[in-house]
Amino acid sequence: MRSRRSDYSESTKQALVDCATDLFTRNGYASTSLDAIVKRARVTKGALYHHFSGKQALFEAAFNQVETRTMTQLKKAIDSEASPWERALKGVQEYINVCLDPTYQRLVIREAPVVMGIERWREAEEHFSFGIVRSVLEQLIAAGELGDIPIEVTARMMFASLSAGATIIAEASDPKKAGAEVFTALIHMIEGIRRDR
Repeated sequence: MRSRRSDYSESTKQALVDCATDLFTRNGYASTSLDAIVKRARVTKGALYHHFSGKQALFEAAFNQVETRTMTQLKKAIDSEASPWERALKGVQEYINVCLDPTYQRLVIREAPVVMGIERWREAEEHFSFGIVRSVLEQLIAAGELGDIPIEVTARMMFASLSAGATIIAEASDPKKAGAEVFTALIHMIEGIRRDR
């Protein structure tokens, strides 16, 4: 049984991550101070340093929380009784929806490559997203929707296309319009390797 102290510690940590996520989304990493985060979370700086080594560690916890939530959302979208092709289309549409979320845009697409460094960010993105892309392609192959394609290379190229699409949406003056265009382009790419029915 968990102690009240460990429950309190966990809720303090979660409050810090939630407040940091909100402030990083609104103001960006550089313009968000630890003082603002602890004030919003109603904890002391000592409590913050008990859980996190500093602002970057707190950012990475916020990033991980956003990505974990995103992966849950995407897995739910592709986990249905529909055909593998319909699930793939639904997965791409759900990914576009995720890319329209201001928190995902700010933390994952804009801030993370700078704060975490491009290599570390790529590793994290691959850890969270690449497996889903590969799994969807494997299901399409197993269902006979795709021909004889090199799965690893195709998955990496599709993953890169999804990442590029996310950046296009995040940087667009009209993200919804960009999202629709990215969706159309991605579906054409997938249909390009689809086996003739």
